[in-house]
Amino acid sequence: MALGQYLKDTQAELRHVAWPTRSQTIIYTVMVALVSILVAIYLGFFDYIFTTGLSRFLTVLPTTNPIEVTQNPIGTSTPEFNVTPVTTEIQ
Repeated sequence: MALGQYLKDTQAELRHVAWPTRSQTIIYTVMVALVSILVAIYLGFFDYIFTTGLSRFLTVLPTTNPIEVTQNPIGTSTPEFNVTPVTTEIQ
C-alpha cells in the first residue's frame, strides 16, 4: 500500500516541523495585515497622483471635432454610381 506508507511518512515529517507559537502566529498575522494596508495606501496614493495628473493634462489639450462616420445598414439603400459608358473606336 503506497498510500498508507505515504501517510505514515508524512506524519513522521510533521513531527519534525517547528510550529510557531500562538503569540508568534498572532504577531505575524498582524504584521502581514499592516504591510498589506501600507502597500494599498502607497499604491492608492500614486494611483491618485497619476490619475489626477493625467486628467489635468487632458483638459489642457485642445479639443477637436471628432470624425463622424455614418453607415447605412445593408439593404436599406442602393449605392449611387455615375457610370458613363466608355466607347473606343478601332480604326
